[in-house]
Amino acid sequence: MKVGVAKETAPGERRVALVPEVLGKLQAAGLDVLVERGAGAGSSIPDAAYQEAGATIVSTDELFGQSDVILRIQKPSASEIKVMRPGQAVIGFLSPLIDPATAQALAKQGVTAISLDAIPRTLSRAQTMDALSSQANVGGYKAVLLAANAYGRYFPLLTTAAGTAKPANVLILGIGVAGLQAIGTARRLGAVVKAYDVRPETREQAESLGAQFVKLKTTIDATGAGGYARELTAEERAAQQAELNEVIGAMDVVITTAQVPGRKPPLLVTADAIARMKSGSVIVDMAASPLGGNCELSQAGQTIESPNGVTIIAPENLPASMPAGASAFYARNITALLLGMVNDGALDLDFEDEVTKSTVITHGGAVISEPVRKLLEPALAAGAGGPP
Repeated sequence: MKVGVAKETAPGERRVALVPEVLGKLQAAGLDVLVERGAGAGSSIPDAAYQEAGATIVSTDELFGQSDVILRIQKPSASEIKVMRPGQAVIGFLSPLIDPATAQALAKQGVTAISLDAIPRTLSRAQTMDALSSQANVGGYKAVLLAANAYGRYFPLLTTAAGTAKPANVLILGIGVAGLQAIGTARRLGAVVKAYDVRPETREQAESLGAQFVKLKTTIDATGAGGYARELTAEERAAQQAELNEVIGAMDVVITTAQVPGRKPPLLVTADAIARMKSGSVIVDMAASPLGGNCELSQAGQTIESPNGVTIIAPENLPASMPAGASAFYARNITALLLGMVNDGALDLDFEDEVTKSTVITHGGAVISEPVRKLLEPALAAGAGGPP
């Protein structure tokens, strides 16, 4: 079986799906690796490095024409889907709950679509495949560095002959993988760190890294399925927000990380909260996307300043800003997933397996993922994307 590594075409995407260090594992499983020319350039990996590891460098046409499975970071473009053939497979962050139309297009083309963002994160054996977590780890680290760079003062307590600089007060909202990495990074930079999450069980995790857990009087347990927080009711949000606004207003730096898969991110930092912050304060909204963000004033992909002088940074793809490290993690994740679906050198999908059942979005000309099918019900009922 031939495995192809596609060069990313999404704007600003500098990562690559495989790095030379993991090719040996694929080759040991009887797989041949094709790498599109220049695929690793954004991550400072030359074609020669792939060749030395045993891969074959090919053109774009050769990659799509010869590969049985195509590995990538972002979902394929419409033009790329058109040149894919029935029976071919593609693995990457396909975002089927956010963009079900791409899943539908892949199904119509007869392509087997396997999405890494559908990994069951609570399954212990899937941890090595959990690319969402590995990339969130990178994002949490970079978010703190962005904040420190934008903040016009020191993060640590600093005593000099010219006087003493107070440490920055940093608040992390959302204590998942990204939030925990942000806590650890901010602490290593010397900041005084507080953290908040609607899941009470995260308190111990935050405190183990040296953060002070913010406990609101309006205690809400929003523990949800799959390791994520559930969406709050309108009443719960209002009660939480009133108290949270006061906490946010006293912070120098706020980093938000809360996301709900396939839905608009929860609003955590309102315009009222921002108005309470001091001029020169910084907000980094890691959840910013075209769907919205955790910060009411965020503009996805932009850095703006509020009327009262608060810098609001809303990066859309933080892991891509650290491409070499992020690609190394991602390559291990996608390799673990692929090898778990390979038998005797060929793709062998066992739909009784929980990982396969969760991650395979389209197969045999149909959209087979139930959550995605529900989003596409009107189109599927009309016969698009395979039989309903």
